[in-house]
Amino acid sequence: MVKFSRELEAQLIPEWKEAFVNYKFLKKHIKKIKIALLHHPSSTDPIPDDVSSNAGSDVSYGFSLLDPVRSLASRLRHRRHTSHQLDEENMYEMELIQPGDQEVKVFVEKADMELEKVNNFYTMKEAEFCERADALIKQLQILSDVKEVLDHFFQRQQRRRILPPDSVASPGSPGTLLSRVNSQSSDLSAQSESTEEADQMQSDSSLMAEEVIAVLEKNGVKIIGAARGKAKKGAKPKMASMRIDIPPSTPTRTIAAVTSVVSSVWEDLINGSRKDGTTGGSYINNKKIQCAEKMIRGAFIELYRGLGLIKKYSSLNMQAFTKIMKKFGKVSRQQSTAESFLRKVKSSQFVSSDKVIKLGDEVESIFTQHFAGNDRKKAMKFLRPRQPKDSHLVTFFVGLFTGSFVTLFGVYAVLAHLCGIFSSSTDKSGYVESFYPVFSIYALVSLHVFMYGCNLFMWRNTRINQNFIFEFATNTALKPRDAFLICASLMTTVVGAMVVHLVLNSSNVGTKHADTLPGLLSLLLIGFFICPFNVFYRSTRFCLLRVIRNIILAPLYKVVMVDFFMADQLCSQIPLMRHIEFTACYFMAMIFKTHSYDTCSHSPQYRMIAYTISFLPYYWRFMQCLRRYFEEGRDRNHLTNAGKYGSALVVAFFRVMYTEHPNQTWLAFVIIFSIFATCYQLYWDFVKDWGFFDLESKNFLLRDDLVLKHKFIYYISMGINLGLRLAWVFSVMHLNVGPFEHRLIDFVLASLEVIRRGHWNFYRLENEHLNNVGKFRALKEVPLPFREMDSD
Repeated sequence: MVKFSRELEAQLIPEWKEAFVNYKFLKKHIKKIKIALLHHPSSTDPIPDDVSSNAGSDVSYGFSLLDPVRSLASRLRHRRHTSHQLDEENMYEMELIQPGDQEVKVFVEKADMELEKVNNFYTMKEAEFCERADALIKQLQILSDVKEVLDHFFQRQQRRRILPPDSVASPGSPGTLLSRVNSQSSDLSAQSESTEEADQMQSDSSLMAEEVIAVLEKNGVKIIGAARGKAKKGAKPKMASMRIDIPPSTPTRTIAAVTSVVSSVWEDLINGSRKDGTTGGSYINNKKIQCAEKMIRGAFIELYRGLGLIKKYSSLNMQAFTKIMKKFGKVSRQQSTAESFLRKVKSSQFVSSDKVIKLGDEVESIFTQHFAGNDRKKAMKFLRPRQPKDSHLVTFFVGLFTGSFVTLFGVYAVLAHLCGIFSSSTDKSGYVESFYPVFSIYALVSLHVFMYGCNLFMWRNTRINQNFIFEFATNTALKPRDAFLICASLMTTVVGAMVVHLVLNSSNVGTKHADTLPGLLSLLLIGFFICPFNVFYRSTRFCLLRVIRNIILAPLYKVVMVDFFMADQLCSQIPLMRHIEFTACYFMAMIFKTHSYDTCSHSPQYRMIAYTISFLPYYWRFMQCLRRYFEEGRDRNHLTNAGKYGSALVVAFFRVMYTEHPNQTWLAFVIIFSIFATCYQLYWDFVKDWGFFDLESKNFLLRDDLVLKHKFIYYISMGINLGLRLAWVFSVMHLNVGPFEHRLIDFVLASLEVIRRGHWNFYRLENEHLNNVGKFRALKEVPLPFREMDSD
């Protein structure tokens, strides 16, 4: 049977851990009570009777004349001894019972403090959720009313377009001939009609704006400068104090937001204000309404999730108090005290209040009505997504593919040795130069997926909520075994293809078909990666495609945690990106015959493309930092972080120049700027990303809160990160080795960087998780669309 302390540790909300009852702390106090009572037994325990023992020691020797004298002396001695014995026993009991009572008193005080902490936190969160619910209901009412106004407006416009005007006759009427005769006069009247139609449309727009203002004022949104009923004819009422805030999370919205700001500033400089009296973003259209509806729906889902968390918080704490008071009553033999404390717990706010339950039912009803078309089953798919069950079939396939990979890799190593691939005497340089870059792409990807699987395993064991940090859906997010399955299946496929390719390349029969095998393998894996069918983790594959799109189009997309985290992974996969460029060049030469194979490795143009590709990850990360700087309150930390990637760009430039012009001057530049960039990166790794080197911390050179129990692991990790950061030294050393050894060194250095990145990932998310814990942040903050602008 699992102990309740472990069960509580496994079920509690990680971000609210400090707000839960400290069950282990109270359990330690119960142990102190037990130890005190064992060393100092209470007065209710049986005490040996010294009187009877002393009486039994007097030996009777028969009748004597001195017996009355002996009896009197014995009685006097017994009374004196008994009074002295009772005084000692009273003093002894006072000395021994007092420590036990003191421990009980301390325990009750600590339990009261824990109860107050739990109750205060629950009351705060309950008020917060109730306030959030009121705001959401108000936003939903505004949305419904504004949609109704817009629907009426568009219906009037549609009816006006369908109905023919009175001045236009039907083609068969007598007025047709007159209209043909007087065509010039009709052209002149058409201009006046178009002017009247424009005035009518403007009047309708003004009427719609007034209706929207009335809706907003009815819902408590005060419109300053609207001037309803006092506006000039043909002028739109001002809505300077209300707008629909849609975050610029897509390129279209980002460009629109930038152009809106630039246009607003330009018109303010030239004209003083806009002609229609509005400001940028104050207009309302269907797209904004749809985005507002999506934002409100997401806010309701997050609110419902928060209500579920607070219910779980209440249940677990009630269970913890019940368990701990049961132990206390059993150990201290004070059942009345334990029962009175439990009655106090049950009357507390976090147990007796039913606001959260009623609010949850209300949110379910509202969501079902407005966002699911009164279909409760559809609503529950959003509010309570089903969690997939762990399948032992995944574990079976992980073992199967791992064994297959090891076997095939051994077969390939034997065949490569027999064919002389590893020997410098044989002429196999073409094979190494052509095909090792192709297969190393999949090897590096598999290694990165394997490191991510190790990260998932460690994050799960240390209760780090990576799904919340990355904003992943819990029902589709990868688990450690899923990552290991992807890695093992990919490497089994690749190594199997390498074995077949080597066999075909060594035989005279299949030499022509051997060159097409890597291309077919690449096409197969790419087609599998973009497959639209719901097979082999489709949600994960499409999520990765969206994240890569956001990175490539930086800074047009809003930068979230998963975007810049993935961009950091790409910064460690620069050799892989160069291999992708070489592979594309090689296949173009093989299929389209546009150039020879040697062009891919010796042509200056293709080498320049490879160098340009090495700049891209740092450039993307640099633009993401700038986007976050302008979007998150101009925080200078983002500028400093951008400087780190800027220094990496400078180092990459000098390495390119040193590769093209290998002289001592460029080597000196490479070494100087590489040392500077390495120090910059190490500082950011240890201080900003990992949160170490806090001089006021109780843990030397670390931080106060640590997830791992053993501190020496952190010091070892710092040393590993330092050593792997200095691996660039081997890239500037000109080692006199063969082509196979040269490729092997490149692959080993690239693998070490991937391992360093996987090692860095754990501590980066640990620091992010501890920041969420410190702020009790267990829910995603969803912005609300309708807000009142501050008037000048």
